[in-house]
Amino acid sequence: MESKWSKVIIHASAFFAPWLVPIIFFLISSDEEVKAISIQALLFQIVMGVLIAISVVLSFVLIGLPFLLIFGIMLFVVPIIGIVKALSDEPWRYPIVGRWV
Repeated sequence: MESKWSKVIIHASAFFAPWLVPIIFFLISSDEEVKAISIQALLFQIVMGVLIAISVVLSFVLIGLPFLLIFGIMLFVVPIIGIVKALSDEPWRYPIVGRWV
């Protein structure tokens, strides 16, 4: 039960502390699944930040605008999907970085 709420907090942290909360949960948790989710959440935020930065640079030549829109939507939708999956105790991995961990 504790790991369920830990995963919910890690996913929800994308909206208020996207880097700090996953690092804290990685350091204090003894559950391997919580550690894996916290690393995935942290990597997802880093990768999305890089992709959005690249999209912003490319948007000056209008190529990056669709990517900027897609990555911006993903930045909000993916954590919500993670919260729903964590509340229903279903296994779920972050897209793009889920298989890295």
